[in-house]
Amino acid sequence: MPTTVKRLAFVDALKAIASQLIVLHHLAFYGPMSTVANDLAPEFFSWLSHNARVAVQVFLVIGGFLAAKALAPTGHLMERSPLALIRKRYFKLVLPYAAAVLLSILCAAIARILMDDDSIPDPPTGWQLFAHLTLLQGVLNFDSLSAGVWYIAIDFQLFSLFLLMLWLARGVGRGNIYTLTAAVALVTALALASLFAFNRDADWDNWALYFFAAYALGVLAYWATRSEEKTDWLLVMASVVGVALIVDFRSRIAVALLTALALGAAQRWHLIESFPRSALLAYLGKISYSVFLVHFSVILLVNAVFSRIAADNPAANALGIVLAWGASTAVGALFYRLVESRAGGWPASTRAALTHLRERWLAAGGKP
Repeated sequence: MPTTVKRLAFVDALKAIASQLIVLHHLAFYGPMSTVANDLAPEFFSWLSHNARVAVQVFLVIGGFLAAKALAPTGHLMERSPLALIRKRYFKLVLPYAAAVLLSILCAAIARILMDDDSIPDPPTGWQLFAHLTLLQGVLNFDSLSAGVWYIAIDFQLFSLFLLMLWLARGVGRGNIYTLTAAVALVTALALASLFAFNRDADWDNWALYFFAAYALGVLAYWATRSEEKTDWLLVMASVVGVALIVDFRSRIAVALLTALALGAAQRWHLIESFPRSALLAYLGKISYSVFLVHFSVILLVNAVFSRIAADNPAANALGIVLAWGASTAVGALFYRLVESRAGGWPASTRAALTHLRERWLAAGGKP
């Protein structure tokens, strides 16, 4: 990520908290350490295992909020080439993601030697690896090579779907005042379809339509609070989602609504860039994607080690969980520094290197 990108303190704080909850959820869900340590705090481990996963909704809403801010702050798609934006988004997500998948394959191979546990992914096939790199593993029904990688595929689908809607709105509105109306109408219509239909059917959970309600809440919260005259639309949005929750209560949708309202309020009251003033939360938010990508590899290795040295000791395994939690953040910070923060320049560097090689080839008398 370029250092020139302006950070939003409130967004970073939400990302920091949500990413840590996801790490703790996977620590409680995968591997033998949580099973052995469970007797020390069964209700706590049960909550982490079953409920902490809803923190992913925070990222879905933030994704929509930031996409609206970057692509169409006034409802008008600013870029002329949607395909170029999709390509840029793909490489931004997949370059560090590919490195993390390879790390997960290596760590799984080591863990497989040290322990026998259902949480360890099997060695990948060529097609399985290809499906992951094209973000189609869920759609093609391949087992995941790392926990949580489904989210990267869904994020890419959601971004592409939203971009398509903005492109359609630009065509319908012909670039005038009706473009915003068309964009809001399209996003709202699909959000309602997701809220009342697709999100209630788990068979759709490999597709963006299942998650679009949460993403759209972020988009609409941004548009509703960018101008102080439109903030009443937050109440309308909350009322509609409230009806959906009465029809079919889903904690994930409730969390998404609360996140969208929090983002909208922070923007409306001009707190989103400056609150909270916490260097720790700001840093954890900045590295949250890297932590998300690598934490499962760390969890596998620490579980494997503790299964050998303290297989039946609850206190020792609880310590292992704490160590794995801290190590996930530390490795995520290192991954951010070495991989994610540099990944944005890789496509340009590759093109430059290929151009240089081509010029040298032509200078040596090679055919074009």
